[in-house]
Amino acid sequence: MRHDEYLKHDATALAALVRRGEVSAADLLALARAQMARVQPSTRALVRELPALAEQQLARLGGLAGLAAQAGPAGLAGGHAREGGALGPLGHVGHVGHAGNVGHVGPLGQAAPFAGHGGQAGPPGRSGHGTAGVLHGVPFLVKDSVLDVPGVPTGYGSRALANLSERFPAAEPAAALRRLLTAGLVVFGKTNLPELGLKGVSDSRAFGRVANPWDPSRTAGGSSGGSAAAVAAGVVPMAGGNDGGGSLRIPAACCGLFALKPSRGRVSNGPGFGEVWFGACSEGVVSRSVRDSALALDILAGPEPGDPFVAAAPPVLPFAQLALRTPPPLRIAFSVTSPIGTEVHPEARAAVLAAARLLQGLGHEVEEAAPAIDGRALARSFTQIYFGQVLATVRQAVALGARREEFEPLTLLTAEIGRGVDAGALTAELLAWNGYARALAVFQQRYDMLLTPTLAAPPLPHGTGDATPLAEAVLGLLAKSGLVRWLGRLGLLEGTIEKLTQANMAPVPFTQLANLTGVPAMSLPLHWTADGLPLGVQCVGRMGEEALLLQLAAQVEQAAPWFDRLSPLARGGD
Repeated sequence: MRHDEYLKHDATALAALVRRGEVSAADLLALARAQMARVQPSTRALVRELPALAEQQLARLGGLAGLAAQAGPAGLAGGHAREGGALGPLGHVGHVGHAGNVGHVGPLGQAAPFAGHGGQAGPPGRSGHGTAGVLHGVPFLVKDSVLDVPGVPTGYGSRALANLSERFPAAEPAAALRRLLTAGLVVFGKTNLPELGLKGVSDSRAFGRVANPWDPSRTAGGSSGGSAAAVAAGVVPMAGGNDGGGSLRIPAACCGLFALKPSRGRVSNGPGFGEVWFGACSEGVVSRSVRDSALALDILAGPEPGDPFVAAAPPVLPFAQLALRTPPPLRIAFSVTSPIGTEVHPEARAAVLAAARLLQGLGHEVEEAAPAIDGRALARSFTQIYFGQVLATVRQAVALGARREEFEPLTLLTAEIGRGVDAGALTAELLAWNGYARALAVFQQRYDMLLTPTLAAPPLPHGTGDATPLAEAVLGLLAKSGLVRWLGRLGLLEGTIEKLTQANMAPVPFTQLANLTGVPAMSLPLHWTADGLPLGVQCVGRMGEEALLLQLAAQVEQAAPWFDRLSPLARGGD
């Protein structure tokens, strides 16, 4: 199979070819690795190779071992031959809620045997729908955050945590990773993200900025930017990520891909975590086809022993089957107004209005409306996650031996603000989540879905919003001096926090609603700007109604196909 032929198939179709014997898992992996080697220097999508894990999976699947012989003369640009070798210049989420683990870091760093490579793969998934082997032999990448691989560092886009987890690698696999392997996916690398997943752009100083395959001068989004860039560059048909504030939907919108954030509790974060970011974060994938995302949800969905709760009832049929059904006529609200009062680019408005017309043409009732929620208050509640979680992460990492100065200046400043925010303020903001969820539920009694831009503007040029060297030096001094902490305790930082919240969320003000309320939401690749840049639109659904979102997505995908819209890098351009 040639790479141009590889690109004509999604993951579901590639697995069918492997099952029929028309191509081998080893051949597919060789194609993916060759394309990764070609695009890695320009995208910086990958941070670690996982050759031993891939070889073990191929052997389990009956494929060919000895990957070193087919990796090419240099392997991936900048990589090391050993398992987990870091890529890129060494001197984003890991979502900050991972403070309880710092990437499964603990005082006992001995790696346990990986049960996921056997036929049983540890405790079986509990989704009720058999998914073992359904994606047999398809190459796959995981984000370098929650999906821990035993014996391999989990770096969270951070030099400090990458170095620390070299000493304390993960001791057991994430349940989601185990399920992906049981489904037959061949995981061969970990993808890039911003430090601790704190941004909507993937600009890790440890591993470099992730470039958009549609225009390498622009961001691929964040925090699952490396995964989105790899898919959009034609390396894999889908890749893993997570979404704590838009981290699947934002990069999907930047890169012309589909992404679904599942309902809270739909996918387990075990065994390393109960909730991630107080339950705001969910695991999922970015993909080129709706059916691949539906099948991935079947693979990932279901509880694990010890999960704190299961918020959404399992579907009667697999999501992949339910997605084939035509949705009933829906009542859909749309809004092109930023919930925090910031500017929305004309292209983002045009994307939503075009999507509204398309949905009307498909028989749905569409009208302009928005839930009665204070968007600025919700943004403030979302920002409060950062302060407590970043502080906890930095504290634990330093206690385990990480070097504080290896964290990025913005991370340290965020931690210092966290030291000045009292527990009562954080608790009050967490309690406010219930009000947002109730208000959205009232709105959803009238409307089945809410349509908005995913991004407030086309993908941003690299460096947009970066602090100047002088400003960064001042921030560093403030973080070291402890002044920020005391100003916070005196209540003198409220205006500064408000301004930071507005500035940081202005490019992506629409996505956090689904995270704080726990409902599912998706980004659809329906619009390209006059400059040829992707710009997705978002649909927010009711709690537990991923199937209805997937049905609508599949209907839209058929009416306005996007699968064959390939980036210049995927097509072979530079």
